[in-house]
Amino acid sequence: MTEDSQRNFRSVYYEKVGFRGVEEKKSLEILLKDDRLDIEKLCTFSQRFPLPSMYRALVWKVLLGILPPHHESHARVMLYRKEQYSDVLHALKVIRFVSDATPQVEVYLRMCQLESGRLPRSPSFPLDPEDEVFLAIAKAMEEMVEDSVDCYWIIRCFVNQLNKYRDSLPQLPKAFEQYLNLEDSRLLSHLKTCSAVSKLPYDLWFKRCFAGCLPESSLQRVWDKIPQDSSDAIVSKAIDLWHKHCGTPVHSA
Repeated sequence: MTEDSQRNFRSVYYEKVGFRGVEEKKSLEILLKDDRLDIEKLCTFSQRFPLPSMYRALVWKVLLGILPPHHESHARVMLYRKEQYSDVLHALKVIRFVSDATPQVEVYLRMCQLESGRLPRSPSFPLDPEDEVFLAIAKAMEEMVEDSVDCYWIIRCFVNQLNKYRDSLPQLPKAFEQYLNLEDSRLLSHLKTCSAVSKLPYDLWFKRCFAGCLPESSLQRVWDKIPQDSSDAIVSKAIDLWHKHCGTPVHSA
């Protein structure tokens, strides 16, 4: 039996006995042992498999460019990231824009606004729609990432990544209809008959990348690309359909 066939046999066996993902975890650990992490291989892995929770923050930081590929630089780079985080937070406290009582997700928003030159003149100014999107993603991310420094940098870079595809957002509802027609044309016809297609929460789905729509365990699987029994099944099916109709998309780190 060849090495590949042995691996396939073990994967099927592990899944049948309830240990799905054992082989995938081992494969990821091998990738993470390299002195220089292979970004393309990590991208491919994250597209094909759910990331183990113990490695999720590390992989996200590497794929989002928060950490460089070289292991030996990780500690030093994160020290710089932590210092920058502390400096920005201190500046916001000095100008009394945030305090110890400010909700953490709002602190993340104000920090990002300050660094991008978009800090309003007063905290009482109404939020822009893009700020509402930031807060929704930040609230979901806060449940996934414990360390506040890691959380801020992942949120900031994740939102920046989403903003690269902002011009494509108007096309997504139409693409959704096309794929739904391929998979369940009767459902699409029913939605159109009920005039429900235009009322679907596209902003919640696409602009917020499902933040506030899916529970954490399911949202993590989307955010890896991007008991909640039914929602997790829906996400699994959606990812299968994504690969079926779209192939493996190019991940831009």
